[in-house]
Amino acid sequence: MDDLLYGQRNKRGDWAPNEPAATAPLFVFPPQPLKLLRWLPHYFFPYNLLFAASAVAWWHLALPDVETMQTLSWSWIVRLFFINAVAVFLFYGAFELKLYIRRSQGNRFKYDCKFPADQRSKVFVFERQNLDNMMRTFGTGLPIWTGIQVAVLMAYANGWVPWLTFAEHPVYLFCLALVVPVIHETHFFLLHRAIHWGPLYKWVHSVHHNSVNPSPWSSLSMHPVEQFFYLGTMFWHLLIPSNPIIALYQLHVAGFGAIPGHVGFDKVEITDRTGFDSHAYIHHLHHKYFEVNYGDGLIPFDRWFGTFHDGSKDGERQMQERYQKKKARMNAKAEALKRKQSTGAEV
Repeated sequence: MDDLLYGQRNKRGDWAPNEPAATAPLFVFPPQPLKLLRWLPHYFFPYNLLFAASAVAWWHLALPDVETMQTLSWSWIVRLFFINAVAVFLFYGAFELKLYIRRSQGNRFKYDCKFPADQRSKVFVFERQNLDNMMRTFGTGLPIWTGIQVAVLMAYANGWVPWLTFAEHPVYLFCLALVVPVIHETHFFLLHRAIHWGPLYKWVHSVHHNSVNPSPWSSLSMHPVEQFFYLGTMFWHLLIPSNPIIALYQLHVAGFGAIPGHVGFDKVEITDRTGFDSHAYIHHLHHKYFEVNYGDGLIPFDRWFGTFHDGSKDGERQMQERYQKKKARMNAKAEALKRKQSTGAEV
């Protein structure tokens, strides 16, 4: 595919799409029904339907019977961890193999023209981003992922939380499944905004932002605290009357769904003429500029709170204006503190 038909490259060789990033037409006024209908297939394909199917597969193929899940046992927990690890290795690894190891489409549609493997940084283990990212993913991410799974499934198996069946509550559970991505987006935005607060950013979230030029293995490369709260979106189904399959779906939207924002390419080519959109641009801009796009655009939180960047010149101007206002506030506080200290010294 010719990526210059869809975007342009700067002098460095970095690619950007011609069309600015846009939020979903879900929460707009006045409503835009035609635009919503055109967008609706993107809500399901290619990711959410896949994650929903994976939850059904886990329930029927990966998990033991309900009686077994009522008690902690190394046999089923280790087996579940192994299945999770293999699935992540295959899913994340498929993107990594195609785009970053074989480099089968070169840097076509790649936002940052450089590849992490070609650069070294002392912030990573052995100065290698991919190795560091994989160690964090499998060393802490997958154990936390599995631990959350086990805790929630045990709660259902023991009747500690309501377990609604599809036979008795088909309409409610269908609607709940539809809003699983909305729950994820809300959870992610609130968490993400919180961990950008100074001390939490320094001690927790900065680990993830070490991957300025993210690749698939960066998706779950986080501090363990962030991994726990990010994957902890599954805990919402201990509060909401739900079903364990939908709870698994919620976890998979977070775990497997971290890939789209970190794939580093705007389109993933299938053939020389076809490909699918990664929907990575909004989160790519967050990794690039840090203080924009705390959400993924399903709900326009960033538009509402004035932190949205669509990648355009106007978006750049708005971001710089915010930076200047923030700088002015910080300078004003510093000046006020200086005057207060000076007055105290004179007394």
